[in-house]
Amino acid sequence: MKIETIAIHAGNHTDESTKAVIQPIVMSTTFERAADGNYPSGYIYSRSANPNRTQLENVLAKLENGADAAAFSSGNAAGMTVFQSLRPGTHIIGPDDMYHGLRNQVKNLFAGILEFDFIDVNDDTVLQNHIKPNTGLIWLETPSNPLLKVTDIRKVVAIARQHNIKVAVDNTFATPICQQPLALGADLVMHSSTKYFGGHSDLMGGALITAEKSEWWAKIRDIQGYGGAIPSPMDCYYITRSIKTLPYRIKGHVHNAQLLAGYLETHPKIESVMYPGLLSHPQYETAKSQMSAFGGMLSFCVKGGSDEAKKVVNKLKLFTQATSLGGVETLIEHRASVEGPDTKTPHNLLRVSVGLEHIDDLIEDIEQALN
Repeated sequence: MKIETIAIHAGNHTDESTKAVIQPIVMSTTFERAADGNYPSGYIYSRSANPNRTQLENVLAKLENGADAAAFSSGNAAGMTVFQSLRPGTHIIGPDDMYHGLRNQVKNLFAGILEFDFIDVNDDTVLQNHIKPNTGLIWLETPSNPLLKVTDIRKVVAIARQHNIKVAVDNTFATPICQQPLALGADLVMHSSTKYFGGHSDLMGGALITAEKSEWWAKIRDIQGYGGAIPSPMDCYYITRSIKTLPYRIKGHVHNAQLLAGYLETHPKIESVMYPGLLSHPQYETAKSQMSAFGGMLSFCVKGGSDEAKKVVNKLKLFTQATSLGGVETLIEHRASVEGPDTKTPHNLLRVSVGLEHIDDLIEDIEQALN
């Protein structure tokens, strides 16, 4: 089936008892045991498994063309589960512009437990030089947040395979509609499903999808069950529902982002625009080779420094100044302010989650703010 069909049908089933065409929300925390001691439904306790979570995980796995998926209460919970699954002393390589929430998590919660280096993963020599005998995981984020850097997944996987190292890819910005890392050789994909999967800025969630049901995956599943950082049945139901429109929402986000990036690139008050769909993007050819579309996220730098960038943000009327991304409304933020004093982000950079408003209205708003 094509991905539009998968998004609608892989997380849905007709309820057997009522014949309702949409599955019910099963709020029960526990399930009846039969006289012989077995559980006829296959469910025991909702921390371990729940019918709504099963449906969500099924559609997530199929969207990424993976062997299995695990749903979590947030993207950070999903990422933490990956790090918890590694042996103490394992060395992780991550990108130098890794999402600050997961970067800080590794630095602060896993200090003394795991080793880690944050490097330019796009430089083959630098990557090779940082591989150690205890390196167990290379973490990628492509396109990256907020610099929209694109990493050649195939190339990194080829290097990792030479050293028996696993590769995980944060695919939140791209979504499986624009990029499928497992098909490019990655072992694991992570999403903050709060973003495009939820799509309406009103749900929290995270997800991991695996290429194969390995021993490592079994440990990740154990952590999910024992740790209990899981989404509620209600959240699972609503994320599954939102995913049904994901392919068509992403088409709208991409359309608007491409046009907005093109407008900004020619504006005299803009220093630079970061969007993988622009020919000027330094990794445009890489993006073109591994992405079917370029996503709905972009960043741009305003001439005149931090103060000028903040003036632009504060003059906008339609763009909402807020963190997060992936909703139907356009969001903008001065990213360095969010990331704190150790940020690597330029202080004149504004990150935009391009929404589904009419592109003419978005351009008119940014134009009046810049002028």
